Amino acid sequence: MVDDSSIQRITRLTPLAEVLALIDARVHAVKPQQGAVEVDHRYTLAEDVIAATCPLRPIALRDGYAVDSNAVMGAGAYAPIPLASPPHRIEVGQPLPDGADAILPLDAVICRGDRIDAIAAVAAGEGVLPAGGDATAHAPLRRAGERLHTIDAAAIRAAGIRGVSIRKPEIAVALGGEPGTQAFRSALTLLIRTTFDAGADVSNAGNLDLEPAIANQKNAAIIAVGGTGSGWRDTAVRNLARLGRVEVHGIAISPGETAAFGFIDTRPMLLVPGRLDAALAVWLLIGRHLVARLAGGRVEDWPAMLPLKRKVTSTIGLTELIPVSCAGGVAEPLASGYLSFAALAGSDGWIVVPADSEGFAPGTPVTVRPWP
Repeated sequence: MVDDSSIQRITRLTPLAEVLALIDARVHAVKPQQGAVEVDHRYTLAEDVIAATCPLRPIALRDGYAVDSNAVMGAGAYAPIPLASPPHRIEVGQPLPDGADAILPLDAVICRGDRIDAIAAVAAGEGVLPAGGDATAHAPLRRAGERLHTIDAAAIRAAGIRGVSIRKPEIAVALGGEPGTQAFRSALTLLIRTTFDAGADVSNAGNLDLEPAIANQKNAAIIAVGGTGSGWRDTAVRNLARLGRVEVHGIAISPGETAAFGFIDTRPMLLVPGRLDAALAVWLLIGRHLVARLAGGRVEDWPAMLPLKRKVTSTIGLTELIPVSCAGGVAEPLASGYLSFAALAGSDGWIVVPADSEGFAPGTPVTVRPWP
């Protein structure tokens, strides 16, 4: 009889909702730190970004002449209105002089000897940005818990803000198993990139060994790829049990059933299967939630609602991730269970069949989320 007492075994598939609730209960945001807007604009804000009132007084939004709109009311090419004094020439961004409330275009003023005529009318406020038109102190540019994006950083810098309070968790993405296949190495690369894109610093670039990743106390979390199954060389879950505590081994998701989660001291550790489709599913359903929790933010999604082209069936109790193509404005499921390379590469996004559902009928509106 073969001695298999050391083989990692899954005794129960824990519902996804329980795993997410565990993360919410026991994983806390890292400490805030000051960051420069120029370099730290992909992280999560720890505090609201509040600008001073900007501009302090009305400014020109176009080149022209600053005028009192009442003085040129009714002016036109056949009804020019003489201006009592030479109008104030102004350029974009300059403050309006006292008494002016609009910007008359340059070609709306004609000089005839000593006479200056307006040949077009302009409404009050036209061509003008009022005081506080860019920002006011009572309306934050971005709220705590939101991620900064490139356009946010540009607007914040334009408002004169150079530093913001952010959270940027350091996370190690390491080897939990042996990278024997190209698909395994691709899964590892995927996790490194998606962790970085989610607003964390991947701390162990160039060294994927698990032990130094765990030893580095600066790491707020560890994501280990591979070694979660029941193969002879799969030891990731047993290693977690030896070094810390396994909370869950086996999660009711498809693909990705062999994923595990636990803690090394107080630091969370997510064990991700080395199969590409499983690693992707675990990241989308659990990993990015963990990173958002550490960053004090939330998962960002930009879903679209599309009707399902054909039916999807699923097993009750299992949260299933399905790749879909979106040609013709409908969501066509491409695979379930095992997601082939062709299905992943040929899809436009993914849908989820929740654990309490047997699937969706054709025509059902489904939420399609984009891939990382």
